[in-house]
Amino acid sequence: MVNEAKTRIKEITLEEARARLAQNPQAVLLDVREENEWEKGHAIQAVHLGKGVLERDIEKMFPDPSTELIMYCGGGYRSALTADGRLQGPGAGRLANGEIIKPVPRKSGRGGEN
Repeated sequence: MVNEAKTRIKEITLEEARARLAQNPQAVLLDVREENEWEKGHAIQAVHLGKGVLERDIEKMFPDPSTELIMYCGGGYRSALTADGRLQGPGAGRLANGEIIKPVPRKSGRGGEN
């Protein structure tokens, strides 16, 4: 299921994500991990919206359908499924090419380093 989803989305590197965020100040780095994962640490510019509540809350959090969303999670699976679901379902135009950040190695003992 995840491998199939990854054929329909675009994975980008952390450097590419940083460049996109710098080029587009309205772009949103969206962390789709669970609340307890978010609390342990997250990317500095990230906004949290867990995969479990994303479908319910995304339109309230980002009412402008032209908002560029770049998703990430811990291993790339949840963000891939979430991005693919957004491309396939209601509000499909909300992602720029269904972009997610490729998983990057974790730095131990620190949160918010990316």
